[in-house]
Amino acid sequence: MATSSVSKGCFVFKPNCKKRRISVPVENYFNKGGNASEDSKLRFETYQLIWQQMKSETERLQDELNKNLFDNLIDFLCKSYCGVQKNSRDLGCQIKLREIPTAALILGVNVTDHDLTLRSLIEALRDNVTPYVVSLQAKDGPDMKHFLQKLFSQLVDCYTVVKSKEKESVQVTQKKTYCSMDSLCSWYKTVTQKRDPEMPRKKRTATSQWQYPPVVLVLKDMESFTTRVLQDFIVISSQHLHEFPLILIFGIATSPIIIHRLLPHAVSSLLCIELFQSLSCKEHLTTVLDKLLLTTQFPFKISEKVLQVLTNIFLYHDFSIQNFIKGLQLSLLEHFFSQPLSVLCCNLPEAKRRIHFLSVNQCENIRRLPSFRRYVDNQASEKQVALLTNERFLKEETQSLLENLHIYHMNYFLVLRCLHKFTSSLPKYPLGRQIRELYCMCLEKNIWDSEEYASALQLLRMLAKDELMTILQNCINIFKSSEKYLGSTAKRIEEFLAQFQSLDADAREEEDASGSEPRGLQKTDLYHLQKSLLEMKELRTRSKKQSKFEILREKVVNFIDCLVREYLPPPETQPLHEALYFSAAQTLREHLNAAPRIALHTALNNPYYYLKNEALKSEEGCIPNTAPDICIAYKLHLECGRLINLVDWSEAFATVVTAAEKMDANSTISEEMNEIIHARFIRAVSELELLGFIKPTKRKTDHVARLTWGGC
Repeated sequence: MATSSVSKGCFVFKPNCKKRRISVPVENYFNKGGNASEDSKLRFETYQLIWQQMKSETERLQDELNKNLFDNLIDFLCKSYCGVQKNSRDLGCQIKLREIPTAALILGVNVTDHDLTLRSLIEALRDNVTPYVVSLQAKDGPDMKHFLQKLFSQLVDCYTVVKSKEKESVQVTQKKTYCSMDSLCSWYKTVTQKRDPEMPRKKRTATSQWQYPPVVLVLKDMESFTTRVLQDFIVISSQHLHEFPLILIFGIATSPIIIHRLLPHAVSSLLCIELFQSLSCKEHLTTVLDKLLLTTQFPFKISEKVLQVLTNIFLYHDFSIQNFIKGLQLSLLEHFFSQPLSVLCCNLPEAKRRIHFLSVNQCENIRRLPSFRRYVDNQASEKQVALLTNERFLKEETQSLLENLHIYHMNYFLVLRCLHKFTSSLPKYPLGRQIRELYCMCLEKNIWDSEEYASALQLLRMLAKDELMTILQNCINIFKSSEKYLGSTAKRIEEFLAQFQSLDADAREEEDASGSEPRGLQKTDLYHLQKSLLEMKELRTRSKKQSKFEILREKVVNFIDCLVREYLPPPETQPLHEALYFSAAQTLREHLNAAPRIALHTALNNPYYYLKNEALKSEEGCIPNTAPDICIAYKLHLECGRLINLVDWSEAFATVVTAAEKMDANSTISEEMNEIIHARFIRAVSELELLGFIKPTKRKTDHVARLTWGGC
């Protein structure tokens, strides 16, 4: 494709589209270290299946949690516009004069989740209120001109979508002219007059319930908007409200007080504001954990350290549910990538079927598992030999162990929820207020060996009758949700509850009997009262006989203690738990907790770590002459002190670079070569300054100051 021309020029050639792209099989990505694996494709497909199920569940949870908020918001918008009749053409007499209906939506500090929430809100508004829903950000409105132009362009897009749904051809030409509020009003009048008010109701959609539907404007990040632009728009809109029916929704991350900080009283008085509070991100996290991890619906589980990493990032960094779910997805991907036996991380019937087709290598992988080796050590000698030599017997035993692991999880989560009901309302929350805190403690070690558990039992032995009966009723509901497992436990708790109720009946009878008998002591003076109290105190110190309620309460606490010790051992005690549990917390932390300084030092000090070029390998402390210029300059600057002489640094750089060019030390370097080396050095120094390793200094003009110290 050579091109000759009299004058120099730039010629563009289209790429050859007939060239076939080299497609890499998806299972190759799961061949860790280049080692062939017969189950890599199956593991990847299983990962995709489980993640799609978890993603669908999170989306369903998001819709359920936002449903109440969206319903209240839609009711407010409809009521604020209920005065507008479908066939009314006099909008001015139906809307409050110069008062814009405004919903202040408090979304919380988890800004990364706002887009998803507002996107769902916009879809709900378009389906139930009006097709004209516009969403603007602070960057869309640096001034009034751009603000109105962006508003008009999105309204035109909404109108186009409506007409396309109604299967009507529409041609809208957007002129690149100055857009004003008058032009918006005239456009809205033209659009609404085209709607046929006599259209039958069957042909009308849910979004066309009014002939003059309102325009809903969603301001995503109200705190970031330019104050002057926001004030001018509200003032102008209030004056044209009879022509352009506008409803505002403010997305607020901090506090509703920001409205009065940004808008003076003369402007805020033009708004009819109502507050709406979204669900707390901590409550959202608890719901996500409850539906994704504290259930047997999904076989994949995470260890205590991995859960601690994810929750710490959530609580101390961003409060973002979406980032937490992405971290969970990364954990799932890493588990299926690094664990060959993750092929068994699926539902129980499918896992039993796959066990029959395990290869010899996979059987050896099972035998290498630490949990399986501990299980073999506890068996009889004959069974040990069979497990280590007979593959058929090993597969049968693996099926049995997986089934036991499934039963373990069913019982584990039921007893965990029951224990949480008992301890979540205790003073100072010794086992945590949220169930995730209790779950972390149970994953880490035997919870009954901790001081917090002993303190919780001591507090449980002081519970009142009403509180205890309420907790028992909640526990009955938990166990009845899965009658197949721990059915006898639910019956035992029902018996305890019946005994407490019988105690109430006996107490009433005793009160009635004592009320009918004549009382011996009628005087209630101070002397006799003190004397009676002293006698009761001496009697209690002599004989510490427990009442029926105290005896029954002690039985309940002991029963719960036995349940915890039997069904809440850590997952590490279960054979084959490695196939379902992801425990590489350090790998997850490296991906999610960025450490830019360490990564930069590693890249500049050892470029082979990232580039994988054999020529870049060098001994520790040496400077490879084939390394990139910035790496050479960086390693040379590590040998300097607080101030670096640019001349000495440049000469050292030239020495290393000329060694890379295979020049003799005694040979002379041409002037052109010197200029090239000097330009390369200047570029490397500029890059180091951009990265923040050095800075110019006024102390010496030919020196730069080093901003870092130590080896990294």
